[in-house]
Amino acid sequence: MKQAMEDRQERALLVSCLRAGRDEQRMRLSLEELAELARTAGVAVEGVFTQRRESVDAAWYLGRGKIAEIAQAAAEQAVDLVIFNDELSPTQKRNLESLIACKVIDRTQLILDIFASRAHSREGKLQVELAQYRYLLPRLGGQGSQLSRLGGGIGTRGPGETKLETDRRHIRRRIRDLEQQLADVVRTRQLHRERRKKNSAFQIALVGYTNAGKSTLLNRLTAAGILAEDKLFATLDPTTRQLTLPGGTQVLLTDTVGFIQDLPTTLVAAFRSTLEGVREADLLLHVVDSHHPDCEVHMEVVENVLHELEADAIPRLVVYNKADLLPEGTYLPPAAHAILISAFRDDDLRRLLAAIEELVCRSYGELTLRIPADRGDLLSLVYREGTDLRQEFDEAAGVFQVQVRLNQQSPAFARLFPYVVNNPQQPVL
Repeated sequence: MKQAMEDRQERALLVSCLRAGRDEQRMRLSLEELAELARTAGVAVEGVFTQRRESVDAAWYLGRGKIAEIAQAAAEQAVDLVIFNDELSPTQKRNLESLIACKVIDRTQLILDIFASRAHSREGKLQVELAQYRYLLPRLGGQGSQLSRLGGGIGTRGPGETKLETDRRHIRRRIRDLEQQLADVVRTRQLHRERRKKNSAFQIALVGYTNAGKSTLLNRLTAAGILAEDKLFATLDPTTRQLTLPGGTQVLLTDTVGFIQDLPTTLVAAFRSTLEGVREADLLLHVVDSHHPDCEVHMEVVENVLHELEADAIPRLVVYNKADLLPEGTYLPPAAHAILISAFRDDDLRRLLAAIEELVCRSYGELTLRIPADRGDLLSLVYREGTDLRQEFDEAAGVFQVQVRLNQQSPAFARLFPYVVNNPQQPVL
């Protein structure tokens, strides 16, 4: 009996405020995403309530009469929770809980719950816990303002201090601890990034809207073996794998957390250290679910996040994914560099790899070097770091004349620069 109760799927009603002046398509997409988020969390949606208003009600979110209607429907259908499509203020949440008999949560709580269930790395768990505490702190309720507020700690706690005040001090202390632990993790991650840069590794980041197929693509290209599901936020922890391009060049390919419309500010702040890895990339693969009816809106959301991360200037390739589901003749938004593929078709993956290699080569400047025959260390460096390499030996001068493409951002370029033909600093041989 107990097991049956635990296995029973939770049921919910969804509530959204359709505000005047906001884009109709965006509001519809946001509500559809809320239903998909509920499905991802294992919740069955039993009904949807909406109300058109100039703005949300400061006390009740919607009108008092509409909330009474929702409360009655929740009681009649015996649902487990009511989910609101905006972040509720502490006042709104208290008022709603006083009228609605079941659990009341908002979009932010739902996303936090999904993130908590899907974070596996230490950094991911710390980020989610920090976001949860930051969300919880202003929502602690009680009668603390009517009682003594002496400082915390031994010898300072007043006889009237409430559990509310104790909880607040505990949460603030835990937030400081988590921020310190995350700072240590971020420093370690930054060291890894610097080491990759020092090793001249060309870095490619997969970015895109949640459920666009980034993890599937990473698995297909590198056999990474990471979780890939038809659910929102299937991947939270960034994964980096080595990828060998057709010409033999080795690059690093990193999967990142998917973006979503109206992502809670607490989560954006907590996951910023993870997302900032995007700024270190030499190339972005913007993966788009091409068969989604709102793919253009998805692309705009991603572009806005990349702008916030100051990653606008990084070269990118738009990868229109899920071509196998796309009706013929479907309009796709234009992009400077784009390719239409299905991650499940081998021919498409080969075309994608060729397109990636072409962009990688474009970022590599073509150089002509004259390297002395006794500088085997430099020749070895050219072979390791360069592509499209051609060389001839000039016996009269005792030098190798080498034509090569090289990433000019790499430390190797600085070592080889004195040997570039027509370089005024080139050594006299």
